Parts: sequence; structure tokens; C-alpha cells
Amino acid sequence: MATVLQTTRAASSPLHVTSEIGRLRTVLLHRPGAELENLTPDLLERLLFDDIPYLQLAQSEHDSFAQVLTANGVEVLYLENLAAESLTDAHIRDNLIRQFILEAGVESDCMKAALIEYFRPLSNRDLIDQMMAGVRRDQLGNVRVDSLYDRVNNSYPFLCDPMPNLYFTRDPFATIGQGITLNHMRTLTRNRETLFAQYIFQYHPRFRQADIPLWFDREEATALEGGDELVLSDQVLAIGISQRTDSGSVERVCRRLFEAEAGFETVLAFHIPQSRAFMHLDTVFTMVDHDKFTIHSAIEGPLTVYEITGSRDRAGQVRLKIEQLNDKLEAILEKYLKRRVTLIRCGSGDAIHAPREQWNDGANTLAIAPGEVVVYSRNHVTNQLLESHGIKLHVIPSSELSRGRGGPRCMSMPLYRDDL
Repeated sequence: MATVLQTTRAASSPLHVTSEIGRLRTVLLHRPGAELENLTPDLLERLLFDDIPYLQLAQSEHDSFAQVLTANGVEVLYLENLAAESLTDAHIRDNLIRQFILEAGVESDCMKAALIEYFRPLSNRDLIDQMMAGVRRDQLGNVRVDSLYDRVNNSYPFLCDPMPNLYFTRDPFATIGQGITLNHMRTLTRNRETLFAQYIFQYHPRFRQADIPLWFDREEATALEGGDELVLSDQVLAIGISQRTDSGSVERVCRRLFEAEAGFETVLAFHIPQSRAFMHLDTVFTMVDHDKFTIHSAIEGPLTVYEITGSRDRAGQVRLKIEQLNDKLEAILEKYLKRRVTLIRCGSGDAIHAPREQWNDGANTLAIAPGEVVVYSRNHVTNQLLESHGIKLHVIPSSELSRGRGGPRCMSMPLYRDDL
């Protein structure tokens, strides 16, 4: 019965997310691929990694994640499959190749031509996999180079960098209501990831006829990342102003949501510290039930939060009203969710357990239904605390996946949830 309901919903609207905890029906994942094997110690900082995951085990752990979702009635879609299926004709495929080469920063005309020839015979799926993995110079064979530029700039091993962060599908775009923010990400390394989402929503048969609202575009000048976007209810959003998301981006999202009258009445902009430990709002704060949240205890005190609402003037133009709130997280959540809430501290707030488990994304959970979440096995102190509060856990292995500094929420982009 669940499958029939799911198919009917997907046929009427491929996107629908009005909460963080509604029963999850469809989700987008990316199974880690050869891009992880192209990480080296010298490239870690450039590619935003702290360590090098072991691919075979990372894939096994990710498969366990997908199996948990599938076993609980969730339709699992894969980024790499959807991207390949979006290349429905030669013109679209050629445009992707040229845009990919441009955004990879390939400046040499000689190497651009060589890359086009290298990509030409690949199947659509092999093409996508190769783009994600990155392209080494030595993969192109002996390319004749005549320019001074090519002779001088030949020491870096990659013509196109790998994209090891792709398995964190939460960030390149985010589903809000029946639309998306197609994000402009903070770093060049990650911003290339949004290219796949652009082609999926523009050309994939599942989405191209749906007239999906775009609350934000990857061509914007300011940064926005999906880990900072939380749908607290069908009326209230939370967006972090963080290391990865700019305040100007929050205003643009608000304006477009209010202009479209998408149902969301309030956006809470959380101004959080700009540090790697607080990279995104969802690394320190996720919703696990109607009235329960996991948190990093460092944000439990007074916060600077901005309430943003919209109204129309006499000319019909949307005007934003912004009010600063200075209160504790608990009080802010209770005011806008209109219920008492419980904050569950990562690592119980202990001086040793909390920072260790926060480093391994103990506060980053994926709700598949109210009071039912996916968590990493290694965060055992937080997990026991969640269970003591009546939360049902689906525990997945995490020794290698966690090396990328992202948890189950980071690794998933819900496309469809039931309303609460």
C-alpha cells in the first residue's frame, strides 16, 4: 500500500517537504565513488576534508544507510543516476561537458579540447562518474602542448578536481515546500556540485514538467548551503547565517517565498559562530520529534536570531520585516512551534563526550518519521540519551563516512515527506 501511495504522490508533485520530521517518502543520496580515492594528504585542505576515508568500507557503510531507508518504506534515488538520466539528448550532454570544463577552471584551450575528446565516447553514466571522480592529467595520454601556459602549469595532478563532498547531498540544494533552493556554495570546490542538480531539475523526465519554484539560484552572488536550511513546520523555517551561508542569501529566500505565498509565514535566521565546528546549522541542531531537538550545548545559551516576516505594500510589493530576538534557543522554539520543547544535548553536554561526539556529528540526525531517526553508531552517549527520551533509533556504521565531517542528515536530501 505504501508503494502505491508513494507513486501517486510522486506523480502529482515530485517535491514536497513541509517539516523536518514528517514521514520520509523519497530521498536523494550519492553513493561514495572514485572521488574519495583521488584524495591525497596534500589536497585535503583544498577539498575540505580532514582525513581520507577508505572507499570500500565507506561504500559498505553507505549501503547500510540506504538499506535502512529502503526497509522503512523510503524511495532512495541516487544523484549519479538522476544526473545521467537527465542527459536526454546530445545537445544537453554537450552543454554539460562544456559547462563542467568551464567551472573546473580549465584555462588551456589545448586541454579543453582534449577533455572534450576524452568525454565524448563515454556512456552517460560513465561520464557523470568521471566528472565526479575528477580527471587526472595522465588519463588523457600524451597531449601535445605548444603554449607556455601548458608547459609551466603542468605539475598539479588534476585537470578537473575530484568532488569528494558529493555524498553530502544535503548542501547543493534544499527542498522547501514544493520548490528548491539551488544553492551557490561558499567554495569553488563545492559549488561545482550544484551543476548536477541544475541539470536534474531542468531536464530529468521526473522533474522537468513539474514547474518547480526556484527559491534561490546557483548564479546568485552570495552563498547559501542546504545544511543551514531547516523546515521546522509548514509555517516556520530556520536558516543559519554561518561560515557557509550569507545573510543576503537568507533575505533573497525569504522574499521569494513570501512573494509566491508558499505557506511559510516566518523565517528564523540563526546567527551562529563562523567556525568549522559550527559549519552549518544542522551540525549543532536537528529536529527529532514534534517537541524534541538534538543540540550542541554550545548554542544553548542566548542566541542572536532574527524573525523575518513579509507583507505587501499598496503596490503589491513584498516588504520584509526583520526583528532581532535575543533569547535562549528553547524559548525561541517554544514561541514559534507553540509547544514545550526538550533539548537533548549531544554527548549529554559532558566536557569530554560532547566535543568528541559533536566532532562526529552526534547532533546531526535524519528523521524518517516523528520520533524515529537515523544516527551514527559511534555516538553511543548521545544515542543512549535519545533512546531515554523515547526516540526510536536506526543505527548505522560510521567509521569511514564520519571522516568527511557530516552525519545522516548531511548525507540525505529529502524530496518528499508526508505532512504532519
